[in-house]
Amino acid sequence: MNEVACTIRRAVPADAEPLAELAARTFRDTFEADNRPEDMAEHLARSYGPARQLAEITSADVVTLLARCGGPAAFAQLRHGNAPGCVTSPRPIELWRFYVDRAWHGRGVAGRLMHAVLGEAAAEGAGAVWLGVWERNPRASAFYRKYGFVDVGAQEFRLGADVQTDRVMVRGLVPPPGAEPAAAPGRGLDDKSESRA
Repeated sequence: MNEVACTIRRAVPADAEPLAELAARTFRDTFEADNRPEDMAEHLARSYGPARQLAEITSADVVTLLARCGGPAAFAQLRHGNAPGCVTSPRPIELWRFYVDRAWHGRGVAGRLMHAVLGEAAAEGAGAVWLGVWERNPRASAFYRKYGFVDVGAQEFRLGADVQTDRVMVRGLVPPPGAEPAAAPGRGLDDKSESRA
């Protein structure tokens, strides 16, 4: 990995501030050029910030994995909750967010993080992982297909005032022997944050 040691671990409360910065930066880098500034500003203010990230890190319904390569390089979040109707797999868990800092694109971090995500989902007892990816993000869609995700339908994603379409993709899992089944879907966080991996 270009001589920088990377580790992937569950986020802890002390990670809230650097995670908030990483989340906002990666979302902005990925979507800013194709969206209205006012919609981006509203989404960033609602979805990212140290208090918001702390709530996610400490939520029983969310698993946050952080890749550190000399500093925060990428993160992913799995979330228990309701899946859209097009997800018919048993015990699905959502890959809510999967963001890699632009400086780490093409350096193997994304692949290592995805393997960690799939392992964590299986350990949680999930039978499948599902996600929503913007229909205008072919790079991300290709990455998910590489890891066995298939397109099964669509869902709305609201970015500020703009209602967009995300493709819903699913990948089945085989939980390890003796794994506990996934917990029943929880309430999740109190707000209705939309998912986009």
